[in-house]
Amino acid sequence: MLTFDGLQEAVLTGGAAGRLLLAALLGGIIGIDREYHHKPSGVRTNLLICFGAALFTFLSSVVAGASSTNKGQIASNIVQGIGFLGAGLIIRNRDRVSGLTSAATVWAVASVGMACGAGLYIPAVFSATLILIALEGVGLLERTSNLKIYSVLYEARGSDPEEISMSILNAMDHGKHRLVELERNTIGDLNRLSFSVAASRRGHERLLKFLNAAPAIDQILTFVDPEDD
Repeated sequence: MLTFDGLQEAVLTGGAAGRLLLAALLGGIIGIDREYHHKPSGVRTNLLICFGAALFTFLSSVVAGASSTNKGQIASNIVQGIGFLGAGLIIRNRDRVSGLTSAATVWAVASVGMACGAGLYIPAVFSATLILIALEGVGLLERTSNLKIYSVLYEARGSDPEEISMSILNAMDHGKHRLVELERNTIGDLNRLSFSVAASRRGHERLLKFLNAAPAIDQILTFVDPEDD
């Protein structure tokens, strides 16, 4: 025979399962987007953060008890904990700071998890959708409108490393970019010179056009900078 306490426990357990599953789903979807762009906070990271925030939020009221007036004591510490986690994603390298978007993403994902843990399903789904729009839509708008400064790794290939170096330097001077570091390696008769440039979309287009026109460069390749966020 099912007692009232047993019925209440079953309802709570069932509610918890739904909240945690939704949190894992939403966190995983956002994580897939970050994984697709090769960011440090991928599927597992975002899924676990969203799941953990939901579980802590749910347990906060359960542990406090029905008579407690402070049911958010445990949940209130989530924001601080996520702040420390996000700080670990931020990297400062010379005059560049990367990882800010990843840190902000895990912070926002935690809030989605808290909404799931509190049973606020519609706000949680709506918020997760807005996060994806901000990551994809706004990012695309920034680049197409020439507002976003992002880094690209360039690799110039040819036979004469000194001539290639001068061509790269001339191209950087023409685009008003400072050549910070030039990495050089040789494979057989092929010389590869790699460097990173932070510029807008038009800046990269002009630089790429100038490099392709250089006689000393046989081939120029571009890659996504892993430190760009």
